[in-house]
Amino acid sequence: MTAEEKVGFGHVRIRRARTGEIDEVLAVLDEAAAWLARRGIEQWPSRFEHQWVRGGLGSKETWLALDGDRAVGTVQLAAADPIWDDRPGPAGYVHRLAVRREAAGLGRVLVEWASAESSRHGGAFLRLDCVAHNPGLRRYYENLGFAHAGDVEVGGPPGDRASGVPTVLVARYERPITGGGS
Repeated sequence: MTAEEKVGFGHVRIRRARTGEIDEVLAVLDEAAAWLARRGIEQWPSRFEHQWVRGGLGSKETWLALDGDRAVGTVQLAAADPIWDDRPGPAGYVHRLAVRREAAGLGRVLVEWASAESSRHGGAFLRLDCVAHNPGLRRYYENLGFAHAGDVEVGGPPGDRASGVPTVLVARYERPITGGGS
């Protein structure tokens, strides 16, 4: 993967987020979380904590979508997720997918990019989850070709997995990766 990849969404390019760009990642996540909250959708907390995203930056799993120098989207693409241990096959795991309102529609592009990126690394599936009580987001993923693969309880901050903490029911979704992405 090159350091930057142009995508079919205006002048947006996707590149790996740098550890010093935590504030840019948080700004996108917080804007998306605030938008959800204003609409009465309980998907994420109203604000993300630095420690919730620091690990994804350090492991080089967090990506930024940039329009010029402005971060307009972010996604974490992981090679593993323990809530999927019951499902066979190599996969890419999408977490913390968010876009600024000015880039509405970019989410689909980021999902397709994640599918292609996972394929380049041998993935056969693209997998993700969302809170089970968010019917709008569930329909969105289903319209992108994802199939429901069961609900599980998870603990910890959004996109993390922790035990011994309060849990939330999440709906798992997956779709096969064919031909280098969908």
